[in-house]
Amino acid sequence: MSPSSLRAPLLCLGLAALAACGGKDRQPAAAPPPTVGVITVHPRSLPLTKDLVGRLSPYRSADVRARVSGVLLKRTYEEGSDVKKGQLLFQIDPAPLKALLAASQANLAQARATYTNAKVAADRVRELAPKGYVSRSDLDNALAAERTAAASVQQAQANMQTAHINLGYANVTSPIDGRAGKQQVTEGALVGQGEATLLTTVDQIDPLYVNFTLGVSELDRMRSAQAAGDVTLAADNRASVAVSLPDGRAYDQQGTVDFSDTTVNPATGSVDLRAKVPNPEHRLLPGMYVTLKAKLGEQHKVFEVPQPALQRDTVGAYVMVVGKDGNVARKNVAADQVSGSNWIVTDGLAANDRVIVSGLQAVKEGAPAKPEPWTQGAAGSSPVVGKSPSPAAAGKTPASKQ
Repeated sequence: MSPSSLRAPLLCLGLAALAACGGKDRQPAAAPPPTVGVITVHPRSLPLTKDLVGRLSPYRSADVRARVSGVLLKRTYEEGSDVKKGQLLFQIDPAPLKALLAASQANLAQARATYTNAKVAADRVRELAPKGYVSRSDLDNALAAERTAAASVQQAQANMQTAHINLGYANVTSPIDGRAGKQQVTEGALVGQGEATLLTTVDQIDPLYVNFTLGVSELDRMRSAQAAGDVTLAADNRASVAVSLPDGRAYDQQGTVDFSDTTVNPATGSVDLRAKVPNPEHRLLPGMYVTLKAKLGEQHKVFEVPQPALQRDTVGAYVMVVGKDGNVARKNVAADQVSGSNWIVTDGLAANDRVIVSGLQAVKEGAPAKPEPWTQGAAGSSPVVGKSPSPAAAGKTPASKQ
Protein backbone atom coordinates (compact mmCIF):
# COMPACT_ATOMS: atom_id res chain seq x y z
CA MET A 1 0.00 0.00 0.00
CA SER A 2 1.39 3.42 -0.97
CA PRO A 3 1.94 6.23 1.63
CA SER A 4 -0.63 8.45 -0.09
CA SER A 5 -3.36 5.86 0.33
CA LEU A 6 -2.62 5.60 4.09
CA ARG A 7 -2.80 9.36 4.68
CA ALA A 8 -6.47 9.74 3.57
CA PRO A 9 -7.98 7.44 6.24
CA LEU A 10 -5.80 8.95 8.95
CA LEU A 11 -6.90 12.45 8.00
CA CYS A 12 -10.58 11.46 8.28
CA LEU A 13 -10.07 9.92 11.70
CA GLY A 14 -8.34 13.08 12.93
CA LEU A 15 -11.18 15.32 11.79
CA ALA A 16 -13.73 13.08 13.52
CA ALA A 17 -11.80 13.20 16.76
CA LEU A 18 -11.59 17.01 16.64
CA ALA A 19 -15.35 17.25 16.06
CA ALA A 20 -16.03 14.96 19.04
CA CYS A 21 -13.81 16.99 21.34
CA GLY A 22 -15.49 20.22 20.31
CA GLY A 23 -19.00 18.77 21.02
CA LYS A 24 -18.12 17.99 24.63
CA ASP A 25 -17.58 21.66 25.40
CA ARG A 26 -21.09 22.76 24.00
CA GLN A 27 -24.13 22.39 26.43
CA PRO A 28 -27.75 22.28 25.05
CA ALA A 29 -29.84 25.44 25.81
CA ALA A 30 -32.54 24.99 28.54
CA ALA A 31 -36.17 25.11 27.29
CA PRO A 32 -38.10 28.16 28.52
CA PRO A 33 -41.04 27.47 30.89
CA PRO A 34 -44.37 27.15 29.10
CA THR A 35 -46.75 30.12 29.08
CA VAL A 36 -50.14 29.41 30.65
CA GLY A 37 -53.33 31.42 31.07
CA VAL A 38 -54.34 31.76 34.73
CA ILE A 39 -57.06 33.39 36.79
CA THR A 40 -56.71 34.53 40.39
CA VAL A 41 -59.63 33.20 42.41
CA HIS A 42 -61.34 34.90 45.33
CA PRO A 43 -64.02 33.53 47.69
CA ARG A 44 -67.59 34.60 46.95
CA SER A 45 -71.16 34.04 48.05
CA LEU A 46 -73.32 32.36 45.40
CA PRO A 47 -76.83 30.91 45.24
CA LEU A 48 -77.03 27.30 46.39
CA THR A 49 -78.66 25.59 43.42
CA LYS A 50 -79.37 21.97 42.61
CA ASP A 51 -80.19 20.52 39.19
CA LEU A 52 -83.04 18.07 39.69
CA VAL A 53 -85.74 16.21 37.81
CA GLY A 54 -89.37 16.58 38.79
CA ARG A 55 -92.81 15.53 37.65
CA LEU A 56 -95.78 17.85 37.22
CA SER A 57 -99.11 17.16 38.86
CA PRO A 58 -102.40 19.07 39.02
CA TYR A 59 -102.88 21.67 41.71
CA ARG A 60 -106.25 20.03 42.36
CA SER A 61 -107.77 16.93 40.82
CA ALA A 62 -111.41 15.90 41.27
CA ASP A 63 -113.07 12.67 40.17
CA VAL A 64 -116.56 13.30 38.81
CA ARG A 65 -118.70 10.31 39.77
CA ALA A 66 -122.33 9.25 39.53
CA ARG A 67 -123.72 9.54 43.06
CA VAL A 68 -127.10 7.99 42.26
CA SER A 69 -128.07 5.01 40.14
CA GLY A 70 -129.69 5.55 36.79
CA VAL A 71 -129.21 5.63 33.04
CA LEU A 72 -126.79 8.24 31.71
CA LEU A 73 -128.71 10.42 29.28
CA LYS A 74 -126.10 12.85 27.88
CA ARG A 75 -122.79 14.62 28.26
CA THR A 76 -123.02 18.40 28.19
CA TYR A 77 -119.35 19.46 28.00
CA GLU A 78 -116.59 19.26 25.39
CA GLU A 79 -113.93 16.74 26.34
CA GLY A 80 -110.63 18.46 27.13
CA SER A 81 -112.23 21.87 27.60
CA ASP A 82 -112.07 24.20 30.58
CA VAL A 83 -115.09 24.07 32.87
CA LYS A 84 -116.26 26.14 35.84
CA LYS A 85 -117.27 25.00 39.29
CA GLY A 86 -120.96 24.03 39.26
CA GLN A 87 -121.11 23.65 35.47
CA LEU A 88 -123.33 20.80 34.26
CA LEU A 89 -121.27 17.93 32.85
CA PHE A 90 -123.61 14.90 32.71
CA GLN A 91 -127.31 14.23 33.12
CA ILE A 92 -128.73 11.04 34.58
CA ASP A 93 -132.34 10.04 33.86
CA PRO A 94 -134.27 11.89 36.60
CA ALA A 95 -137.66 10.15 36.12
CA PRO A 96 -137.20 7.38 38.74
CA LEU A 97 -135.76 9.93 41.17
CA LYS A 98 -138.73 12.23 40.67
CA ALA A 99 -141.03 9.30 41.41
CA LEU A 100 -139.13 8.55 44.62
CA LEU A 101 -139.42 12.20 45.63
CA ALA A 102 -143.16 12.15 45.02
CA ALA A 103 -143.52 8.97 47.06
CA SER A 104 -141.54 10.47 49.93
CA GLN A 105 -143.75 13.58 49.81
CA ALA A 106 -146.85 11.37 50.02
CA ASN A 107 -145.37 9.47 52.97
CA LEU A 108 -144.68 12.77 54.69
CA ALA A 109 -148.28 13.88 54.17
CA GLN A 110 -149.54 10.57 55.58
CA ALA A 111 -147.23 10.86 58.58
CA ARG A 112 -148.42 14.38 59.29
CA ALA A 113 -152.03 13.27 59.11
CA THR A 114 -151.36 10.43 61.50
CA TYR A 115 -149.64 12.82 63.87
CA THR A 116 -152.57 15.24 63.75
CA ASN A 117 -155.02 12.46 64.66
CA ALA A 118 -152.75 11.20 67.44
CA LYS A 119 -152.34 14.69 68.83
CA VAL A 120 -156.10 15.28 68.88
CA ALA A 121 -156.64 12.00 70.72
CA ALA A 122 -153.84 12.77 73.18
CA ASP A 123 -155.22 16.25 73.88
CA ARG A 124 -158.68 14.78 74.65
CA VAL A 125 -157.19 12.24 77.04
CA ARG A 126 -155.19 14.96 78.76
CA GLU A 127 -158.42 16.88 79.42
CA LEU A 128 -160.33 13.84 80.76
CA ALA A 129 -157.55 12.28 82.82
CA PRO A 130 -157.69 14.87 85.67
CA LYS A 131 -161.47 14.31 86.00
CA GLY A 132 -161.05 10.55 86.33
CA TYR A 133 -162.93 9.71 83.13
CA VAL A 134 -160.00 7.72 81.61
CA SER A 135 -157.52 5.38 83.18
CA ARG A 136 -153.84 6.05 83.61
CA SER A 137 -153.11 3.31 81.08
CA ASP A 138 -155.25 5.01 78.41
CA LEU A 139 -153.39 8.28 79.02
CA ASP A 140 -150.02 6.61 78.61
CA ASN A 141 -151.10 4.90 75.38
CA ALA A 142 -152.41 8.15 73.89
CA LEU A 143 -149.24 10.04 74.71
CA ALA A 144 -147.10 7.20 73.28
CA ALA A 145 -149.10 7.23 70.04
CA GLU A 146 -148.57 10.97 69.78
CA ARG A 147 -144.84 10.66 70.21
CA THR A 148 -144.64 7.83 67.68
CA ALA A 149 -146.56 9.85 65.12
CA ALA A 150 -144.26 12.84 65.66
CA ALA A 151 -141.20 10.64 65.08
CA SER A 152 -142.76 9.27 61.90
CA VAL A 153 -143.18 12.81 60.62
CA GLN A 154 -139.50 13.53 61.21
CA GLN A 155 -138.49 10.31 59.44
CA ALA A 156 -140.71 11.12 56.47
CA GLN A 157 -139.22 14.60 56.28
CA ALA A 158 -135.70 13.11 56.20
CA ASN A 159 -136.71 10.65 53.49
CA MET A 160 -138.17 13.46 51.41
CA GLN A 161 -134.97 15.50 51.85
CA THR A 162 -132.88 12.51 50.75
CA ALA A 163 -135.07 12.03 47.69
CA HIS A 164 -134.74 15.72 46.87
CA ILE A 165 -130.92 15.52 47.16
CA ASN A 166 -130.78 12.41 44.98
CA LEU A 167 -132.84 14.15 42.33
CA GLY A 168 -130.29 16.95 42.36
CA TYR A 169 -127.52 14.37 41.80
CA ALA A 170 -129.13 13.52 38.47
CA ASN A 171 -127.41 16.67 37.20
CA VAL A 172 -123.68 15.91 37.59
CA THR A 173 -121.72 19.15 37.91
CA SER A 174 -118.04 20.04 38.12
CA PRO A 175 -116.79 20.32 41.72
CA ILE A 176 -113.91 22.69 40.82
CA ASP A 177 -112.67 25.00 38.10
CA GLY A 178 -110.35 23.17 35.74
CA ARG A 179 -109.96 21.13 32.57
CA ALA A 180 -112.37 18.24 32.10
CA GLY A 181 -110.92 15.01 30.78
CA LYS A 182 -112.18 12.19 28.63
CA GLN A 183 -115.64 10.74 29.17
CA GLN A 184 -115.34 7.37 30.91
CA VAL A 185 -118.92 6.12 30.39
CA THR A 186 -121.03 6.51 27.26
CA GLU A 187 -124.66 7.60 27.08
CA GLY A 188 -127.17 4.84 27.77
CA ALA A 189 -125.02 3.09 30.35
CA LEU A 190 -126.37 2.25 33.78
CA VAL A 191 -124.25 4.11 36.33
CA GLY A 192 -124.10 4.29 40.11
CA GLN A 193 -125.38 0.75 40.53
CA GLY A 194 -123.79 -0.33 43.81
CA GLU A 195 -120.81 2.05 43.41
CA ALA A 196 -120.05 5.64 42.45
CA THR A 197 -119.19 5.22 38.78
CA LEU A 198 -116.34 7.41 37.51
CA LEU A 199 -117.59 9.63 34.70
CA THR A 200 -114.58 11.92 34.11
CA THR A 201 -111.84 13.84 35.92
CA VAL A 202 -111.41 17.60 36.28
CA ASP A 203 -107.86 18.87 36.86
CA GLN A 204 -106.88 22.39 37.87
CA ILE A 205 -103.66 23.05 35.95
CA ASP A 206 -103.05 26.69 36.85
CA PRO A 207 -100.98 26.60 38.93
CA LEU A 208 -99.29 23.20 38.80
CA TYR A 209 -97.28 21.26 41.35
CA VAL A 210 -93.82 19.95 40.50
CA ASN A 211 -92.75 17.10 42.75
CA PHE A 212 -89.06 16.27 43.22
CA THR A 213 -86.74 14.66 45.73
CA LEU A 214 -83.49 15.56 47.47
CA GLY A 215 -81.12 12.88 48.72
CA VAL A 216 -80.93 12.63 52.49
CA SER A 217 -77.12 12.52 52.38
CA GLU A 218 -77.06 15.70 50.33
CA LEU A 219 -79.52 17.34 52.70
CA ASP A 220 -77.33 16.33 55.64
CA ARG A 221 -74.26 17.88 53.98
CA MET A 222 -76.20 21.09 53.44
CA ARG A 223 -77.23 21.22 57.08
CA SER A 224 -73.67 20.53 58.20
CA ALA A 225 -72.48 23.38 55.99
CA GLN A 226 -75.21 25.56 57.45
CA ALA A 227 -74.00 24.77 60.98
CA ALA A 228 -70.47 25.73 59.93
CA GLY A 229 -71.70 29.02 58.47
CA ASP A 230 -70.77 28.06 54.90
CA VAL A 231 -74.39 27.82 53.72
CA THR A 232 -77.52 29.82 54.54
CA LEU A 233 -80.54 27.66 53.76
CA ALA A 234 -83.71 29.31 52.54
CA ALA A 235 -86.98 28.68 54.29
CA ASP A 236 -89.29 26.35 52.35
CA ASN A 237 -91.71 29.15 51.55
CA ARG A 238 -88.90 31.25 50.04
CA ALA A 239 -86.96 28.65 48.08
CA SER A 240 -87.55 28.98 44.34
CA VAL A 241 -87.27 26.69 41.31
CA ALA A 242 -86.64 27.45 37.64
CA VAL A 243 -88.24 24.94 35.27
CA SER A 244 -86.88 24.00 31.84
CA LEU A 245 -89.27 23.00 29.06
CA PRO A 246 -88.85 19.61 27.30
CA ASP A 247 -87.04 21.30 24.39
CA GLY A 248 -84.47 22.76 26.79
CA ARG A 249 -85.78 26.33 26.84
CA ALA A 250 -86.26 28.03 30.18
CA TYR A 251 -89.86 28.42 31.36
CA ASP A 252 -90.71 32.07 31.96
CA GLN A 253 -92.56 31.51 35.27
CA GLN A 254 -90.69 31.04 38.55
CA GLY A 255 -91.91 28.40 41.00
CA THR A 256 -91.89 28.45 44.80
CA VAL A 257 -91.26 25.51 47.13
CA ASP A 258 -94.30 25.15 49.39
CA PHE A 259 -93.83 21.70 50.94
CA SER A 260 -90.98 19.62 52.37
CA ASP A 261 -91.68 16.23 53.86
CA THR A 262 -90.58 15.57 57.43
CA THR A 263 -89.73 11.90 56.81
CA VAL A 264 -87.37 10.03 54.51
CA ASN A 265 -88.82 7.81 51.81
CA PRO A 266 -87.45 4.34 52.72
CA ALA A 267 -87.64 3.15 49.12
CA THR A 268 -85.47 5.93 47.68
CA GLY A 269 -83.56 7.28 50.69
CA SER A 270 -84.62 10.81 49.81
CA VAL A 271 -86.91 13.57 51.05
CA ASP A 272 -89.94 14.58 48.99
CA LEU A 273 -90.34 18.25 48.12
CA ARG A 274 -92.96 20.12 46.12
CA ALA A 275 -93.06 23.48 44.38
CA LYS A 276 -95.97 25.48 42.97
CA VAL A 277 -95.46 26.79 39.44
CA PRO A 278 -97.80 29.28 37.71
CA ASN A 279 -99.22 27.99 34.41
CA PRO A 280 -101.47 30.75 33.02
CA GLU A 281 -101.00 29.74 29.37
CA HIS A 282 -101.31 26.00 30.08
CA ARG A 283 -97.94 25.31 28.45
CA LEU A 284 -97.17 22.73 31.13
CA LEU A 285 -99.31 19.62 31.49
CA PRO A 286 -99.72 17.22 34.40
CA GLY A 287 -97.60 14.09 34.19
CA MET A 288 -94.70 15.76 32.34
CA TYR A 289 -91.16 15.18 33.55
CA VAL A 290 -89.17 18.42 33.66
CA THR A 291 -85.69 19.47 34.67
CA LEU A 292 -85.50 22.19 37.24
CA LYS A 293 -82.91 24.24 39.06
CA ALA A 294 -83.83 24.66 42.69
CA LYS A 295 -82.40 27.64 44.56
CA LEU A 296 -82.25 26.44 48.15
CA GLY A 297 -80.24 29.23 49.75
CA GLU A 298 -76.83 30.94 49.71
CA GLN A 299 -73.43 29.29 49.94
CA HIS A 300 -70.45 31.26 51.20
CA LYS A 301 -66.66 31.11 50.70
CA VAL A 302 -66.82 29.29 47.38
CA PHE A 303 -64.82 29.81 44.18
CA GLU A 304 -65.78 29.98 40.52
CA VAL A 305 -63.35 28.48 38.00
CA PRO A 306 -63.87 28.17 34.22
CA GLN A 307 -64.81 24.70 33.12
CA PRO A 308 -61.62 24.11 31.06
CA ALA A 309 -59.58 24.48 34.27
CA LEU A 310 -61.22 21.54 36.05
CA GLN A 311 -59.81 18.08 35.35
CA ARG A 312 -60.86 14.67 36.58
CA ASP A 313 -59.06 11.38 36.99
CA THR A 314 -59.45 8.24 39.08
CA VAL A 315 -58.65 10.21 42.24
CA GLY A 316 -61.28 12.88 41.60
CA ALA A 317 -61.55 16.48 40.48
CA TYR A 318 -58.49 18.71 40.53
CA VAL A 319 -57.00 21.92 39.14
CA MET A 320 -53.44 22.95 38.39
CA VAL A 321 -52.17 26.14 39.99
CA VAL A 322 -49.03 28.24 39.67
CA GLY A 323 -47.53 28.65 43.14
CA LYS A 324 -45.68 31.63 44.56
CA ASP A 325 -42.38 29.95 43.58
CA GLY A 326 -43.51 29.83 39.94
CA ASN A 327 -43.89 26.05 39.92
CA VAL A 328 -47.01 24.12 38.95
CA ALA A 329 -48.90 22.26 41.69
CA ARG A 330 -51.97 20.07 41.72
CA LYS A 331 -54.88 20.81 44.04
CA ASN A 332 -57.68 18.30 44.57
CA VAL A 333 -61.03 20.09 44.80
CA ALA A 334 -64.71 19.43 45.45
CA ALA A 335 -66.87 20.65 42.58
CA ASP A 336 -70.28 19.20 41.76
CA GLN A 337 -72.22 22.33 40.73
CA VAL A 338 -72.16 24.34 37.51
CA SER A 339 -72.96 28.02 37.29
CA GLY A 340 -73.14 29.11 33.66
CA SER A 341 -69.76 28.26 32.12
CA ASN A 342 -68.00 27.89 35.49
CA TRP A 343 -67.60 25.18 38.06
CA ILE A 344 -68.34 26.09 41.69
CA VAL A 345 -65.52 24.82 43.89
CA THR A 346 -66.56 24.38 47.51
CA ASP A 347 -63.31 22.93 48.89
CA GLY A 348 -59.64 22.65 47.95
CA LEU A 349 -58.79 26.20 46.87
CA ALA A 350 -57.55 29.22 48.81
CA ALA A 351 -57.87 32.93 48.18
CA ASN A 352 -55.50 34.33 45.52
CA ASP A 353 -54.66 30.92 44.05
CA ARG A 354 -53.61 31.24 40.41
CA VAL A 355 -55.56 28.54 38.60
CA ILE A 356 -54.36 27.44 35.17
CA VAL A 357 -57.11 27.60 32.55
CA SER A 358 -55.23 27.33 29.23
CA GLY A 359 -51.95 25.64 28.34
CA LEU A 360 -52.58 22.64 30.59
CA GLN A 361 -51.14 20.21 28.03
CA ALA A 362 -47.69 21.79 28.37
CA VAL A 363 -47.35 21.92 32.16
CA LYS A 364 -45.93 19.35 34.51
CA GLU A 365 -46.44 19.14 38.24
CA GLY A 366 -43.43 20.58 40.05
CA ALA A 367 -42.06 22.26 36.90
CA PRO A 368 -42.02 26.05 36.39
CA ALA A 369 -44.59 27.85 34.23
CA LYS A 370 -44.98 31.43 33.08
CA PRO A 371 -48.45 32.73 34.07
CA GLU A 372 -50.38 35.26 32.05
CA PRO A 373 -53.93 36.55 32.70
CA TRP A 374 -56.65 34.48 31.06
CA THR A 375 -59.78 36.17 29.72
CA GLN A 376 -63.18 34.66 29.10
CA GLY A 377 -64.03 34.24 25.42
CA ALA A 378 -60.45 34.16 24.19
CA ALA A 379 -59.80 32.52 20.84
CA GLY A 380 -60.29 28.77 20.98
CA SER A 381 -61.96 28.90 24.40
CA SER A 382 -65.46 27.48 24.34
CA PRO A 383 -66.29 25.66 27.57
CA VAL A 384 -69.25 23.29 27.53
CA VAL A 385 -71.71 23.66 30.38
CA GLY A 386 -72.09 20.56 32.52
CA LYS A 387 -69.12 18.67 31.09
CA SER A 388 -65.63 18.48 32.52
CA PRO A 389 -63.13 18.62 29.66
CA SER A 390 -60.23 16.22 29.45
CA PRO A 391 -56.69 17.54 30.06
CA ALA A 392 -55.98 17.31 26.35
CA ALA A 393 -59.11 19.23 25.46
CA ALA A 394 -58.44 21.86 28.11
CA GLY A 395 -54.96 22.36 26.72
CA LYS A 396 -56.44 23.22 23.35
CA THR A 397 -58.22 26.22 24.86
CA PRO A 398 -55.59 28.94 24.95
CA ALA A 399 -56.52 32.31 26.33
CA SER A 400 -53.20 34.07 25.97
CA LYS A 401 -50.45 34.14 23.45
CA GLN A 402 -48.04 31.26 23.83
